[in-house]
Amino acid sequence: MHERLDVLRLGYRKGRDPRITTHLALVSRAFGADGFMLSGDEDKELFSNLKSVSERFGGSLDTNHVKGMSTLKQHVASGGVAVHLTMYGEPYRKAIPSIRRDRPLMIIVGGAKVPGDVYKLCQHNVAVGNQPHSEVAALALFLEAWFGDSGSDKKFEDARLVIEGTNKGKIVHEIE
Repeated sequence: MHERLDVLRLGYRKGRDPRITTHLALVSRAFGADGFMLSGDEDKELFSNLKSVSERFGGSLDTNHVKGMSTLKQHVASGGVAVHLTMYGEPYRKAIPSIRRDRPLMIIVGGAKVPGDVYKLCQHNVAVGNQPHSEVAALALFLEAWFGDSGSDKKFEDARLVIEGTNKGKIVHEIE
């Protein structure tokens, strides 16, 4: 068992970011995060879609709309660890061994403009590369490294649908 792990998406813009933010939440769920927090615009439809995915494919993901900076400040003040995914940080493979695992972890994924205070508040500013890339890829790589093989091989016991991947398509199993 691990301490709680939440992903905080900063600066969500409902009209511009729904696809990338949905993908961040789906990666969070599939790779083992306990919660997904959204700051910026509220989007109940996005949360409803995520709940529907969990109902069909199993597992759960707590979802909340929060005030980003105050949530981050409160997390750190209460003893939690904050990791900011950024292209300007320490390489993730080097950083992960030094990140405490005995405290709740919050992974911060920025939006269009990340306030400078995020870099100061987070104990770890971590990069998965120093080239322009997707925050979805960064989150997936970090979570895979954090959880090890159990990240991408996660099985959800309460799944109603299970996808079996094949070289030529997929097979969907309905579980009763």
